[in-house]
Amino acid sequence: MLSTVLILACVVAPALSNDFLSGFTHEAIADPTHGRVNYVDQATALAQNLTYASGDTLILRADHTTVLSASGAGRNSVRLQSNKVYSNHVTVWNIRHMPQGCGTWPAVWEVGQDWPNQGEIDILEGVNDHGPDQATLHTNSGCTVGGTRTMTGTSTGDNCDVNATGNSGCGVTSTDASSYGPAFNAAGGGFYAMERSNSGVKVWLWLRNSGSIPNDVLNGGTSVDTDKWGTPLADFPSASCDMASHFGPHNIIINLTFCGDWAGAVFANDGCPGDCTTYVDENPSAFINAYFDVAWLKVYQ
Repeated sequence: MLSTVLILACVVAPALSNDFLSGFTHEAIADPTHGRVNYVDQATALAQNLTYASGDTLILRADHTTVLSASGAGRNSVRLQSNKVYSNHVTVWNIRHMPQGCGTWPAVWEVGQDWPNQGEIDILEGVNDHGPDQATLHTNSGCTVGGTRTMTGTSTGDNCDVNATGNSGCGVTSTDASSYGPAFNAAGGGFYAMERSNSGVKVWLWLRNSGSIPNDVLNGGTSVDTDKWGTPLADFPSASCDMASHFGPHNIIINLTFCGDWAGAVFANDGCPGDCTTYVDENPSAFINAYFDVAWLKVYQ
């Protein structure tokens, strides 16, 4: 059983805005995934209502009003990184809505400063409204996750080494179409949780309407017992991947980019119209629903 060490957002309005925004930094950086995005700093995000809090609601979104110049910067959006780092821990995200729309590439993930040597854990990720969710590990060489795995998802590969897999790592896709995008939002969202321990990494998802959400997850308890959470969506055991040597201290990241290495590469295959960059530039109203609505995030250690 793990106890809460940090509540980054909660149902009390002052704690929502103060704790989350003071616990994270808006990274106004060039997108490492080469997206058609302009990540803005916190002052800009607040001024443009790309980041705002009200009651038990934290909104993180992209600009949805500006037609972009092809020769100018990408669409304004946000990338938040936690100020603190975590090794073995559990995170629980209470998310009502995730970004949707052609060209979108939202993600909730964790990563070490020395990538890929300190590893990366992708909890929630997908592109172009094309579900389901994919949870993925990215590491340096010597980390595989074969053998006995108890999970509801489907493995996309056992080798987590980014250099051996063209940066795809070792992923697990959900078998539930409602785990991502418009279907997730239509269900009222849900709870994503991740446990990192010496035994490996596990990721769970409970849709809000599932009726099977553990009480400690549903109520955002002061402690959690992952042994009682049932079969995870994704199981990455440590039998052939030593956690200590492949995963270092991680920052928590939530971001929304557009096009880039993944969403742009499969834009047409996902049924989206024309060219991804042109679509993002010329159709701001297509991104009215490109936002995260987070009720709270809790981290247990």
